[in-house]
Amino acid sequence: MIPDPTEQAGDASWMRRALALAEGVMYRTSPNPRVGCVIVRDGRVIGEGATQPVGGPHAEVCALRDAQARGESVQGATVYVTLEPCSHHGRTPPCVDALIAAAPARVVVAMGDPNPRVNGEGLARLRAAGIAVAAGVCRDEALALNIGFVARMSRGTPWLWAKMAASLDGRSALPNGRSQWITGEAARADGHHWRARSCAVLTGIDTVLADNPRLDVRHVTTTRPPRKIVLDSTLRMPPDARMLDGTETWIFTAREDAGRAAELAARNARIICLPDAAGRVDLAAVMRWLGQHEINEVHAEAGATLTGALLQAGCVDELLVYMAPMLLGEGAGMARLPVLEALEQARRFEFIDVCRIGADIRVRAQDPARLAQASAAATPALRA
Repeated sequence: MIPDPTEQAGDASWMRRALALAEGVMYRTSPNPRVGCVIVRDGRVIGEGATQPVGGPHAEVCALRDAQARGESVQGATVYVTLEPCSHHGRTPPCVDALIAAAPARVVVAMGDPNPRVNGEGLARLRAAGIAVAAGVCRDEALALNIGFVARMSRGTPWLWAKMAASLDGRSALPNGRSQWITGEAARADGHHWRARSCAVLTGIDTVLADNPRLDVRHVTTTRPPRKIVLDSTLRMPPDARMLDGTETWIFTAREDAGRAAELAARNARIICLPDAAGRVDLAAVMRWLGQHEINEVHAEAGATLTGALLQAGCVDELLVYMAPMLLGEGAGMARLPVLEALEQARRFEFIDVCRIGADIRVRAQDPARLAQASAAATPALRA
């Protein structure tokens, strides 16, 4: 059967409304995905909602409750939801049960849920109940909102972007180490959005010792600030560091030091020892540990040494680069990487967005293989 192009266009329009609802809860749903739901009958919205913070109702239930509050019946309506309805008992009951009970005529889904406990089961149960299902509408937009959730569910590790600020000639600091400020205030404020949407902000001990950053999200209003993470192989973290502000901080180290650990614990810092064979923090093990602890997205904001180490360890999925219209000449590069013998050895990324932020530009580039893997995981599994 050939899809009706008029119906497809209408589906995309309503799905984008659901995506806008999902984007509206960007900073507060994790580790749950950001999901929006719109219920439509005869060209008008009769209910809509978005996923609430952990433990609260999911988008579908919020939309069904909204329809009930408006005095509307969902029977025979069309439901647009940005993620396949869950089919398992987690912190809340299965959303697919609530939808089946409401008896809509049709459910349109943007992307599949790669959670092994769902992964097509939600769509199969809707079909088994006699509800028509369409899937894959605005899938790429939905994936962009939840790429970290998809990564964690499909490969067991979070999606990590490395944030860098540099001059046009790729310098992140002067030879004397000074780097504040290469980019302007607008770029720095925009960077706080990326901090706030992540589950965790990661840096290295050298950055802490050199800049004493707060690593907070003071330019963004959120009830769920990201967790702070420091990679500190020899546990040099000073207990009076500004980022130890009472919120829990995770410090990954490669050596045990009970005395220093006790000092840091008094500042609400948790010490996790994950050494590699060379006596440094095992970066791949850190990513696995974060995935096991429900971290979807990681915002890495570090110096050239740690950024280079993350790239070499295969931990970086995306580059988030702010470029200032200036030339610095000699100085530190954005990432310290080994010397290559041939261009074929270069780690390649794909530009996905370039935009102006104040006087600077922001460039986003993703690893195409990682993006393809996430895209495949988000493609709805259509079971018979």
